[in-house]
Amino acid sequence: MVNPTRGVLYPARLPDFHRLPATGAAGEVVVWFWIPEWDIEPGRSSRQEIVGYPALNLVVEPDAVTLSGATTRATHRDLRGTGWAVGALLRPAAVAALIDAPVAVVDEEQMLEEPELLASVTSAMKSGEGHRERAVAAFSRWIAERVGPLDAAARQANALVDVLLGDDAASSVEEAALRLAVSVRTLQRLAHRHVGLSPAAMIRRRRLQDAAQQLRADPGVDLATLAAEFGYADHAHLTRDFRAVLGIAPSAYRADARR
Repeated sequence: MVNPTRGVLYPARLPDFHRLPATGAAGEVVVWFWIPEWDIEPGRSSRQEIVGYPALNLVVEPDAVTLSGATTRATHRDLRGTGWAVGALLRPAAVAALIDAPVAVVDEEQMLEEPELLASVTSAMKSGEGHRERAVAAFSRWIAERVGPLDAAARQANALVDVLLGDDAASSVEEAALRLAVSVRTLQRLAHRHVGLSPAAMIRRRRLQDAAQQLRADPGVDLATLAAEFGYADHAHLTRDFRAVLGIAPSAYRADARR
């Protein structure tokens, strides 16, 4: 089972938050759906900080549909008032149906004109008990129809992410290419076409997410031990990666997470 807060830097700050599986054929094109709902007191805000998956997200909010690209750094959003979002963490097979060049939206968002999707998900989210499940069912039907049957290239792109990010993920680009029986160059082209990041960047992101998650779960862990467990050369390498993406050292993140 996927940890429901993986990639969320400070889970204790989350509003009401759910991750739900895709339904039907959408399971081949969506990793999961994520749904935050919030009701913040007037004059206050809740900052949500994320080190995102190396993937694209299609997000429906009450007044917009947005395609969010893969990210190269931690991001945040300040929640105010009352609201919700229904996001789909996309598998690579879905990307070609939505955008020609995912590299164009790395660290960016693109508004999409998808009135049918917006209307069906918004209607479901307003429908009372069971609203999240109905929103996911509507979103699942829409995206499965939009993407259509998967061809061999789409399935190969999905396999790329399974090898790079799955539970038994490859520890290097070369190992990933060997598992998929393709050249390193072909692996790089697949990642560029369907994610917008290099395979090496995807591995680094997974490793950082896992290290941050472990640091939250066991704040007393020795940082040199943590670095070795997740494939960093040493404590200094772990610290550089944390600073480059999160802007803070692992020791500072641990202190923040404790608070």
